[in-house]
Amino acid sequence: MRTIQSAFNQWDDGGNLDKKLEQAKSELLKDPIVQKALIKKPELTEETLEQGLIKLFEYQKERHHCEQCPGLEKCPNMMQGYQPELVISRGHLDLTYHACSLKAHEVERRKRNDLIKSLYIPREIFEADFQTIDFDGERADAIAEAIEFAGNVNPGEDPMGLYLYGRFGVGKTYIVGAIANQLMKRGVETFTVYTPDFFTEMKNSIGNGTFQEKLNSVKKAKVLILDDIGAETMSPWVRDEVLGSILQHRMFEKLPTVFTSNYNYEGLEKHLMYSDKSGTEELKALRIMERIRHYTKLITIEGKNRRQT
Repeated sequence: MRTIQSAFNQWDDGGNLDKKLEQAKSELLKDPIVQKALIKKPELTEETLEQGLIKLFEYQKERHHCEQCPGLEKCPNMMQGYQPELVISRGHLDLTYHACSLKAHEVERRKRNDLIKSLYIPREIFEADFQTIDFDGERADAIAEAIEFAGNVNPGEDPMGLYLYGRFGVGKTYIVGAIANQLMKRGVETFTVYTPDFFTEMKNSIGNGTFQEKLNSVKKAKVLILDDIGAETMSPWVRDEVLGSILQHRMFEKLPTVFTSNYNYEGLEKHLMYSDKSGTEELKALRIMERIRHYTKLITIEGKNRRQT
């Protein structure tokens, strides 16, 4: 096994180590990338430079990788997607790192995607786009209203939402998917839930201690989309403790809510009145509907059942 000293002697090549180091240092300091960085550090002393050569070599290597960038996934830098910057810290030459343009773009892309949160909604719904949506005559007015809402909604300032009413299969969920996609482009957080499954999940979450956390995440979304409200099995607890709590908070905070339903306002009111255990409770249903009617615009969507074509 070779000793460290023998390896060192071989690299020294007859006592020329100092010459090799000086040559490497000279080439390093002549590098345009290094020179450009050093010009920005007029306070750098010769002593600090000598002590920080290792950092300077690291800077040169990483920056040359960036000059010949192979793409974010193949980035050879020590911190993938990050570029070094020379700094003087406590009298020593050091490096800090910041995201390159590709990394920053990727972070921003993920951030935009995270703006659309969903529960029980197929992800492909959020590929819906107003540019490609079927703008037929029967749905033209409804789509125009949806486009206007997505372009102008102002959470925290204006609580007005939409109530999309129509028969099965007319494209209500697809339209709200396009709304969510447009809001993502604007940087507006959107939370979309399939209401029947969400209410079931809220019941189950009482047992595992996550009820309040889940309720708060929906209550506080900048724009909330409740898809297919009225399709759930209604109970006083769902109506008053879940739906009522959500709408109460959103009303006070001026946060818009978008609903889709197979019921119009009157039909949903009747649905909210009745439960298997409590019979008919008109006053409590009216209280919920007051918040829905007052803070949404009713949009009726006509047309054929697209699920059958």
